[in-house]
Amino acid sequence: MSQLTKDILIGILFITGLVGYISGEFIISSTLFFASAIASNVNVNRKRTKAGQFRWN
Repeated sequence: MSQLTKDILIGILFITGLVGYISGEFIISSTLFFASAIASNVNVNRKRTKAGQFRWN
């Protein structure tokens, strides 16, 4: 999956979570926000590991 596809997927998850929050579906929106946050952090951490920065091991 290319970086652009991952960014688009994370954006869609975030916007869907925001719409769910506004419409009152708090459990679904919380799950979508959680998924987009985790996916975004995984992508950032992979980039840092590839560059050799911020290795915790």
